[in-house]
Amino acid sequence: MTQPHETSYSARNLWSGILFGIGAIAFIDEAVFHQLLHWHHFYDRSTTEVGLVSDGVFHAVSWFATIAGLFLLADLRRRHALHWGRWTGGVLIGAGSFQLYDGTIQHKVLGLHQIRYVDDLIVYDIVWHAVAIAMLVAGIVTVVRTRRSVAQPSEA
Repeated sequence: MTQPHETSYSARNLWSGILFGIGAIAFIDEAVFHQLLHWHHFYDRSTTEVGLVSDGVFHAVSWFATIAGLFLLADLRRRHALHWGRWTGGVLIGAGSFQLYDGTIQHKVLGLHQIRYVDDLIVYDIVWHAVAIAMLVAGIVTVVRTRRSVAQPSEA
């Protein structure tokens, strides 16, 4: 039978991974699509200066999520309660959820920005959402598969 502290560590493994996944995918979005490719800013419904400030706020929040996830990870390692499989599933869930939220809510519902400003967005939208769903499904499958082994965390 799983002890209460093991359930707590299971949840911490999952939340650590989710926070890290959100932060990591947001960082990739910011670095690749905002800075390197110049496809959009976090908020594109104003001036370029406002867009750059919004990118800075977005980057700070994503960095906070990344650091919070890593602090939880370090605590799990210190307690010898880290379960890499569960953590990895959390990373995929966090990344997939954020990307699905970004592509659906921020791009379409709120219209804060588009993936890219071209005439035919459908290919970009399909790829964006397909990658998000693939990460989310892979994360859920990984988390479900690790439920039984959560009582034996790795000593890595």
